[in-house]
Amino acid sequence: MKKDNLTSVCFYFEVHQPFRLRKDFHVKRFSLLGRSLFDQYFDDDVNKALFNRIAEKCYLPTNEILLKKIDQFKKERRQFKVSFGLTGLFIEQCERYNTDLLDSFKQLVDTGCVELLNETYYHSICSLYDVEREEFIDQVALHQQLIQDVFSYKPTAFINTECLYNNSIARVVEEMGYKVILTEGVDWVLSNWKSPNFVYKPPSNFCKRLRVLLRNYRLTDDIGFRFSSRDWAEWPLTAGKYASWLSATSGQCINLFMDYETFGEHHWTDSGIHWFLQALPDEIFKHKSLDFATPSEIVEENASIGGEISIGDYETISWADEERSTESWIGNWMQQEIYRELLALEKPVKAIADKSLIQIWRNLQASDHLYYLATFGGGPGEVHSYFSPYHTPFEAYSVYVRILADFARVVNERKKKQTDEQNELEKIS
Repeated sequence: MKKDNLTSVCFYFEVHQPFRLRKDFHVKRFSLLGRSLFDQYFDDDVNKALFNRIAEKCYLPTNEILLKKIDQFKKERRQFKVSFGLTGLFIEQCERYNTDLLDSFKQLVDTGCVELLNETYYHSICSLYDVEREEFIDQVALHQQLIQDVFSYKPTAFINTECLYNNSIARVVEEMGYKVILTEGVDWVLSNWKSPNFVYKPPSNFCKRLRVLLRNYRLTDDIGFRFSSRDWAEWPLTAGKYASWLSATSGQCINLFMDYETFGEHHWTDSGIHWFLQALPDEIFKHKSLDFATPSEIVEENASIGGEISIGDYETISWADEERSTESWIGNWMQQEIYRELLALEKPVKAIADKSLIQIWRNLQASDHLYYLATFGGGPGEVHSYFSPYHTPFEAYSVYVRILADFARVVNERKKKQTDEQNELEKIS
């Protein structure tokens, strides 16, 4: 159990970059025929340029700050600790485009003050696909193996793509051996007295051991979304001010889950975001009621006094947009059409048993591609537009559907060829 009755600050950073689709596929498709199918669909030049730009602005300088702060407090009773989710696609791009960046993450893990979480390798919404969730289990296993191979690390904590969560997903996650899952502190789930600052558990008829940590989205968004906003009443946000807010927050833990690109990409360095992060651990440690902990440490040291939270299969929550549901990926006709086509391709793609085709199909599942198709207005629409490489959701749909249709054509041709070859073999035998 936890000592000293401290409230633990839990920083979790999601690190992900998709392989972006080739916008000019429909124009250059015939001139691209000499390349691999993957390179016909995904724009390597764009992906490399974007990845290295973000690495220079965000990943490398932020890693350096975290490493220095970890070293600064390494011998203290209260240490500075953080946790990461590095998607398989992000690690692949490190290996392709910037091995120095991957080495810097290895340095962080080697400190012993960083927890790595498992998730879906392809940052997909495959946890929604079917009752058995075979594809979900496969993608998690691929990610687990990758983390073991690259970092010699076996995670015990889990976060689903975009914090997607319901009771059935929780049960599958427990069956895979994890002891804690991270998700969103949605208001309707936290009715009455409940707060995101406690350890929870799923209903006992779904899980026996799994524990649930909920994101404090208000305090997280003060950094993630409002930090650079000069219209915000609390601007400018200093590390001392923010630490005082944390100190005034009661509970077992304060879970601050955000995209890692917050530091240098979403908020540029000249906003002061890196200075803020550098000063924050020192300011937090000025408050004797606070320390830092990773998700696994929190559930090891704290009983689940928050009680049970129950999310039905048709109430699935996420950390995206105001709805905090699945609307960001399957909320309109374009998203639903592509979602259905992705599902329809599963059996034929896997029946062909070609690893390169399976890899492409899974890359096309990355939630980003569906996210770009959302047609929200107002603030949520502005957020989607900010993250999208397209001018409109309809342009994104045009690019996506052409590539997906071509991929379906290739799969059908390969399937027919395979069937014809099998028939010929049967005639000969």
